[in-house]
Amino acid sequence: MNLEELKEITRKSGVVGAGGAGFPSYAKMTDKADTVILNCVECEPLLKLHRQLLALHAREIISMLDEVRATMGAAEAVIGIKSEYKETINAVGQVIGDYPKVRIHELKAAYPMGDEVVLIYEVTGRVISPGGLPIDENVVVYNVETMYNIYRAVHEGHPVTDKLVSIVGEIDTPKTLRLPLGMRVGDAVKAAGNVTVKDPAYLMGGPMMGRFGNEDTVITKTTNAIIILPKDHKLVLQADKDMKTEKRRASSACCQCRTCTDLCSRHALGHPIEPHRIMRAVANSDTTDLAPFLGAMYCSGCGICEKYACPQGLSPKTIIQEFKQALRAGGVPVEKKQATPVPEGREERKVPVHRLAHRLGLHAYDREAAINDELTECSVLSVPLSQHIGAPAKAAVAAGDRVSRGQIIASAAEGLSVNIHSPIDGTVRSVGDREITLVRGN
Repeated sequence: MNLEELKEITRKSGVVGAGGAGFPSYAKMTDKADTVILNCVECEPLLKLHRQLLALHAREIISMLDEVRATMGAAEAVIGIKSEYKETINAVGQVIGDYPKVRIHELKAAYPMGDEVVLIYEVTGRVISPGGLPIDENVVVYNVETMYNIYRAVHEGHPVTDKLVSIVGEIDTPKTLRLPLGMRVGDAVKAAGNVTVKDPAYLMGGPMMGRFGNEDTVITKTTNAIIILPKDHKLVLQADKDMKTEKRRASSACCQCRTCTDLCSRHALGHPIEPHRIMRAVANSDTTDLAPFLGAMYCSGCGICEKYACPQGLSPKTIIQEFKQALRAGGVPVEKKQATPVPEGREERKVPVHRLAHRLGLHAYDREAAINDELTECSVLSVPLSQHIGAPAKAAVAAGDRVSRGQIIASAAEGLSVNIHSPIDGTVRSVGDREITLVRGN
């Protein structure tokens, strides 16, 4: 198989980044890479599925990683994994000897180690320039589930129709389930067990970068977790913020201690993002120097500044993201810059994941969430047409059509886009501008 064939299979099968922003996986495939990194860091508290999946399907995932490496012509493939994932490392160790150009690189349990810019530095020592891409340093990064989806597409002819999701928090039996795309959160939680609080809140994804949904939120190709929390949990209360109030709080309480900047993971790699300067400019309504605001473009959104670093409980990430969105809306491009040298003391400024879990009030929820790799059934699915970065797919079915599992129900649009496939055998109930509703059976 050559590179173009691999890209075509991956695109037609609808494979996208299974946990980040959903970047179409075929678009990363290139003959310019010398290193392919498999991201099994899963650095946010309570997230479990990648280490579970790699332990369960080590042979398939590592063989596909090596095949992707060889097809791209890369010299080596590296599995970046936390050293504390002993079970997964043991599973990998049983097969990796058959793949001499694949190696393991063990990492500390620090946040945000899973950020690909941070991961690349840890594994290779290369710094991705501010505004640059991994391929600028001849590196491509895929996470574990994405690589497994490529394997299923290439070797089993199976497109992406489902997603592994860890369902944790206030539930009697935390689990990691394989859910069909378009399944409601309410149905997914019922399939896992019983909620242990009244009127729960549902955090979709990790506690640092996820967003709150509700029972009608649907599972997509990028859903990693459903974290069930009581409505009075600090993360729930922090999510409801008024921007005017947060700016006034910055004016009255920011003491310019620099902790937000000192612990910023991108600043620690020489990127021009300084949260304390942005907070100072906001506090003083000072727009004479635009550099701090333009620095917002280099924020990864990891949330350390807001949910861990600030001793006053202020909201630098929220404020920075507002400026970042405004700059994008105004057509301001992200300028590619030269990174400054990595500052001394970076190692001591890493945020330990276990300490972070305590700070967030989540340590009590860090329980076993056994994986069930069998598909969970669901009668009605609302499948979004946009589950990836790029142009939404275009509906290829009409109401009343019969569909089978794996059939294309929405075709990739022009440009950066991928197909969407039916997760079930059933009937198309309706086709809207944003989603296709399917019903199991006749």
